[in-house]
Amino acid sequence: MHSSTLTPEQSTNSADFPRQFARSRRFSLGVPRHFTVSPDGRRVLFVRTVSGTDPVGRLWQYEDGAERLLADPALLVGAGSGAVPEEERLRRERARERSVGVVSYATDDAARLVAFALSGALWAVRTDGGTPFSVPAAGPVVDPRPSPDGRYVAYVSRRCFHVVDLTGDDRQLARAEGPEISYGLAEYAAAESMQRSRGYWWAPDSRRVLVAKVDTSPVERRYISDPADPTKPPQAIRYPAAGTANAEVTLEIRALEGDRVEVEWDRKAYEYVVAAGWDAHGPFVTVQSRDQRIVRTLAVDPETGATEVLHERTDPAWVEITEGTPARTASGALVLPEDEGDTRYLTVGGQRVTPEGLQLCAVLGVEGERVLFTASDDPLETHVWCHEPGHGLRRLSREPGRFTGAARGGTVVLAGLTPRGNEAGVLRGAGAAGAAGAAGAAGAAGDPPYQTLTSLAEEPLITPRPVHLTLGERKLRGALYLPSWHEEGTGKLPVLLDPYGGPGMQLVGRARGWFTCVSQWFAEQGFAVLVVDGRGTPNRGPAWEKTIHGDQLGPALEDQVDALRAAAAHCGDLDLTRVAIRGWSFGGFLAAAAVLYHPEIFHAAVAGAPPTDMRMYDTHWKERYLGHPEEQPENYERTSLIGHGHLLSRPLLLVHGLADDNVAAAHTLRFSAELLAAGKPHSVLPLPGATHLPADDAVNAQLLYFQRDFLMGALAEGTGKD
Repeated sequence: MHSSTLTPEQSTNSADFPRQFARSRRFSLGVPRHFTVSPDGRRVLFVRTVSGTDPVGRLWQYEDGAERLLADPALLVGAGSGAVPEEERLRRERARERSVGVVSYATDDAARLVAFALSGALWAVRTDGGTPFSVPAAGPVVDPRPSPDGRYVAYVSRRCFHVVDLTGDDRQLARAEGPEISYGLAEYAAAESMQRSRGYWWAPDSRRVLVAKVDTSPVERRYISDPADPTKPPQAIRYPAAGTANAEVTLEIRALEGDRVEVEWDRKAYEYVVAAGWDAHGPFVTVQSRDQRIVRTLAVDPETGATEVLHERTDPAWVEITEGTPARTASGALVLPEDEGDTRYLTVGGQRVTPEGLQLCAVLGVEGERVLFTASDDPLETHVWCHEPGHGLRRLSREPGRFTGAARGGTVVLAGLTPRGNEAGVLRGAGAAGAAGAAGAAGAAGDPPYQTLTSLAEEPLITPRPVHLTLGERKLRGALYLPSWHEEGTGKLPVLLDPYGGPGMQLVGRARGWFTCVSQWFAEQGFAVLVVDGRGTPNRGPAWEKTIHGDQLGPALEDQVDALRAAAAHCGDLDLTRVAIRGWSFGGFLAAAAVLYHPEIFHAAVAGAPPTDMRMYDTHWKERYLGHPEEQPENYERTSLIGHGHLLSRPLLLVHGLADDNVAAAHTLRFSAELLAAGKPHSVLPLPGATHLPADDAVNAQLLYFQRDFLMGALAEGTGKD
């Protein structure tokens, strides 16, 4: 790093950034999130911590232009004194939750009663005044949700399903018949890979509940131990590895009076429960075949449990799950995605309502006949849109960024990443009035009023300076980060590729996220940092996403190589004799693969939590892309790094959390053993107690320094020169 060319302020900011990054939990603390809008549109509920370094979530209400604190765990007697239930800990791990305190909540239909759990205790608060009050519960509480009429709160305790009224009159509606049975919780594959985080749904009349029953006894058992503390017993988890048995999931309708009705469908043919719900037209469920090529939406008869097919989607590769679907309008029209060619459309009642090229991302909600959704007509941006008969299609978020939102009663909350970072705001009168300004942007004359919700997040010490590029024949979207102190033409810079590169995540966009700040920090250390979203990443259409069907490695790695060459042609200061690559999870897998298969291009790599053996990853996620390992073993052989360790000839650092229950540490340990047996020098950094998303602030700060020093040392030692 050419520190002498930095100003004293730049040098200090660069040195301190990793610690700020860690203590702010990737700049997530202090950001408003988890929005609920009241039916009349007057009130907005949300969660936020009180500073950019405070990890304790509080519940807030925004009304009449002012924010009011509804629940502060620090002020509640006895709150936070107990341990978080294991089921709640796992739920937070699946959600990658980084805070404590009030991290989630649910409301009745009127958004007048709010329920939340604190260290297993059940709490509630009324939004029209008063203080939070505890509700007696039968045991440690997980996922409490009020009934639509606000008379009851349902919750899960010790895998049993309960309903309690606000006086503490508790009814156990479903009792777990054994240690492998649970009611009302999402199983691992649903929470990790299907975007379904919940396991029960109230009926609109508040007298019945649609409840998922999960039996994990057929699922493969794994054990996670803590080598740093050999006195601790190992923890057993049920993990459905590719090709092995899934949890058995059934659905039941449980009445408050105790009646039980089982929902019937061909569970052998459709073993995945992707989504479920209960609206004015009755209960419904979406199920998926094991090969994920067929998805059916079923109407459920609440009296008999019989089901009827409302819609079926098929695809020769896989049917992509779109968050928030299915849904139904007030008239009963089904809201669903439809893939054709290069576009994922939004359909309402079987009719396409979005144009070609506008990629549906998620459905955010339905009110009457109005549908709120996110979509992208530019891979660098994601916007909130609204469709309503008679008013057509309107984009509600205006300025560049990646937005999501919530809406009700003519009020829309717009939230997301803008070029200035995380922002959120309330757009009033956004029903038939038309589009208006987005977060942080003033509306045009005549637009409905827009009011910003306060973000208390820390301002990053590093300011990202991406140069957006369209690279190569496939028009790959990339961002090039150069040191702020570098002057073009004054010298060559070593190159660092910093990708994710896999399904479900984009890193390149017109927005400032934690990942853009990290890429710029590495640039300030003396690298030219290149970030590229290749084939398989979202929001460029079904054909783009499904290019990786049967091979998750070849196209992804080829795109990184092609993008590197194209970027070097664009910027002559990139030194292709010194090229490194780093990444985490799929990005870690891609980094390790790069030095294995292309040592002539990549000269050093850091691979964090890399899935090196695709057979060890979970059923729903991995079989989606590679098929069943018994039927398409060649896909797993082609994509896995295990079995190819003898190819390593460049410096490689493997980093892995030893408590990771998503990508097990065995991925790294087995690969390391293979490298050692083949006589291939490499480095391994184990992180005791760390999960897939390490939580320790000191670890997260030092990881950035450690990676920088490893990569700069590897390139400086001449490993990039043949």
